[in-house]
Amino acid sequence: MTFKPLHTLLLFLLLASSISHFVLAGKRKVHITDDLDDVFDNEEDDAWKEWGKKPGLSFPPSDISKMDPSQMQEEMMKRHEGPVIGFVKLRFGVRRTPDMVAEFAMKWTHVLRTGAVGVRFMGVDPNTLMFNLESIKDLEELKEFVLDQSEAYEIKMGDQFFRRPGDPPLDEVIEKLNSEKTKADNTDTEEIDRNDKTEL
Repeated sequence: MTFKPLHTLLLFLLLASSISHFVLAGKRKVHITDDLDDVFDNEEDDAWKEWGKKPGLSFPPSDISKMDPSQMQEEMMKRHEGPVIGFVKLRFGVRRTPDMVAEFAMKWTHVLRTGAVGVRFMGVDPNTLMFNLESIKDLEELKEFVLDQSEAYEIKMGDQFFRRPGDPPLDEVIEKLNSEKTKADNTDTEEIDRNDKTEL
């Protein structure tokens, strides 16, 4: 198949003119006037206008002069939106190393973050974990999770304590453990004293 030079030249010119046409079209500027007084923008609906705004209070303010302190604290917690700090007391009578407590903290943090609860646990001592809850709205989920763990005994936030139904307050448990320990220590010393007397 042979090409004639004239056809090739025409094809080349046609191709060059179309490319230059596209190049010139890309350099054209579109002019938009600044006079937009007669333009009405009706694309924003009510949902768009409300987007990003924080919702207002959905409950009426209460008269706190007729409330006892626990009711006042409950009302304050309804209006609280920021982070919350609290403590989890672990079951007493179990020996734990700092590594075990750190492992509990890490495991609980990862599990709750997987469930979209913004919380971070940190070990304080062998019997206490501290938590930083990002939003009070997740408190119920946090309480449910922590009290479902066998290692946890109670949650303390400010003056509020949360524990399993039927569990006595932590102070009573500590007092009971201390009394049992002192009884055991007293019986051990009596046995040692008797043995000393018999040996002498």
